[in-house]
Amino acid sequence: MKRTANAVWQGGLKDGKGTISTQSGILEQTQYSFGTRFEEGKGTNPEELIAAAHAGCFSMALSGQLGAAGMVPRSIETTAAVTLDKVGDGFEVTKVHLDVTVRIPGAEQAAFDTAAKNAKEGCPISKLLKAEITMDAKLEA
Repeated sequence: MKRTANAVWQGGLKDGKGTISTQSGILEQTQYSFGTRFEEGKGTNPEELIAAAHAGCFSMALSGQLGAAGMVPRSIETTAAVTLDKVGDGFEVTKVHLDVTVRIPGAEQAAFDTAAKNAKEGCPISKLLKAEITMDAKLEA
């Protein structure tokens, strides 16, 4: 299986602008720029897209791990915070923190913790990233 996305950039780094489109059409010529990446401009940026991909991937992986352990969640809410830091002469994604809240009535904490750990390590986006990945996983009844 392959998924594709396309980016077009026009102009210099700080005064230029670009668009991102995805194979599915969910993003179609979505604007991004220096301002949307390093300031508070309107549009998206690569780190935000990585955060969205990681949150979605992890939530699905956790659902699978919980199912394998005989638990069906009412909901899984994941926020991924991607940190972009200046490292040497350039920038690097140095950390991703997953903040997860899961609602499963009657779940056992130890089984939940194991499922969350396995999902964090096994999610394909987690495997892709070389950055440190931390997590706070909260179980709610």
